[in-house]
Amino acid sequence: MFEEAQYFAPVETRGDGSVVVELSASHPGFADPVYRERRNAIAGLAVNHRRGEPIPMAEYTEREHGIWSLVTKELAIKHAIYATAEYQHGAARLGLPEDRIPQLEEVSRMLEPLTGFRYLPAAGLVPLRDFYGVLADGYFHSTQYIRHHSVPFYTPEPDVIHEVIGHANALASDRYAALYRLAGAAARRVESDEALEFISKIFWFTLEFGVMAENGELKAYGAGILSSYGEIEEFRGMDIRPLDLAAMGTTHYDITKYQDVLFRADSLEHLEDVVGDFWATCDDESIAKLANAHV
Repeated sequence: MFEEAQYFAPVETRGDGSVVVELSASHPGFADPVYRERRNAIAGLAVNHRRGEPIPMAEYTEREHGIWSLVTKELAIKHAIYATAEYQHGAARLGLPEDRIPQLEEVSRMLEPLTGFRYLPAAGLVPLRDFYGVLADGYFHSTQYIRHHSVPFYTPEPDVIHEVIGHANALASDRYAALYRLAGAAARRVESDEALEFISKIFWFTLEFGVMAENGELKAYGAGILSSYGEIEEFRGMDIRPLDLAAMGTTHYDITKYQDVLFRADSLEHLEDVVGDFWATCDDESIAKLANAHV
């Protein structure tokens, strides 16, 4: 229900150095001054961070830890039913805490020995090329705030539950982590904005909202599905289409609702052969041919 790297709430650094997150009137936390102050403070932690430095700690409240604990436990039940075996393998390797929000620096220390990935804090909007490009180096941009307590199972934007439960568990898998790196290398290699958008859409329909046939059932491996309490129950009823690069790279999607069009890989090997090989070899010319062929 949100697009990676295009955050719902713009972040402004004012002349006095203060950081303000501009929430829309429809945001669950819009009328909550305590939540808004928390969002500003947490966004401020990321503003001056530089790669290679320790990630500043976010001082979470007991209420915020409670949201994490509630959602984590409920999602774990659903992952046992709906998540691919490889995603569950990554989650078991990583071993995220269930009773508290882990710090991004802590998640980095857990991930790095497994697949080499580390996290970078994001205050807000991350330019598309930067967001995807750093994946090639084993870095993943992440927010640090958590959703509003009034709607623990909903967020209008990517929060730490999505970024860590959704993505870090996948990044703990050698095979999924390799796909993230290939996507990053492809984003760096292409020059045109159109080619970059094509690559980002394939990321959206795979590592964000990908589904896969496994042991006669449809399972999810996309972080957007696996971090959404509601969407994980609904994805099997959507319009499920075969994995198709040209279709994925040119299909419009609406970030404000559940994804009603999903693309199915026949297996993890199939995903690696089709999408992994595409990201490993694509350039502006080959992407233009694919896009034009689907018009």
